[in-house]
Amino acid sequence: MSRVFAYCRVSTIGQTTQNQSLEIKAAGFAIEAQRLIEESISGSVAAKERPGFTKLIDRMESGDILVVTKLDRLGRNAMDVRATVEHLASIGVRVHCLALGGVDLTSPAGKMTMQVIAAVAEFERDLLIERTQSGINRAKAAGKQFGRPTALTKVKQVIVLEKLATGINVSDLAREFKTSRQTIMRIREANLPSQQGG
Repeated sequence: MSRVFAYCRVSTIGQTTQNQSLEIKAAGFAIEAQRLIEESISGSVAAKERPGFTKLIDRMESGDILVVTKLDRLGRNAMDVRATVEHLASIGVRVHCLALGGVDLTSPAGKMTMQVIAAVAEFERDLLIERTQSGINRAKAAGKQFGRPTALTKVKQVIVLEKLATGINVSDLAREFKTSRQTIMRIREANLPSQQGG
């Protein structure tokens, strides 16, 4: 016989999960106390990073049912919800969401709902990529430098080049300037064309 679990989450300690557990009971699910997982944790935390939810997944087996009042209990956004439901389905756990009319998200109707969620998740991901790329382009246009800052100032780089020209080896210069051999070699390589041209 299937075991029924419920996951109730609130964002802050000042809130209570009582309304969620009452809603689940009113929907006809009789949840034993040890199978009711209640957690106070921000919705911005991914499901797999929530201690209570992680313990719940460890306890569940194929054939079990997980009941939630709303999809946002299962994840921080559409992508997270989709990944969570897919993971639960892969271990044979059916997921019932009361806000969606109690539909089992692993049933044919539920899978159709999940396809819509998947489309929304992909849209969210594409928007995020687009916003990130726009931000990078704006920052570059404004002159922002990306990557690690150079280990040596321009003045020190000139001194390194002068010392390299006198025959001092890379290892000695790395020790003198308290940097890596790779840094000295990069400075040398970056300035090879100008040295050859002069």
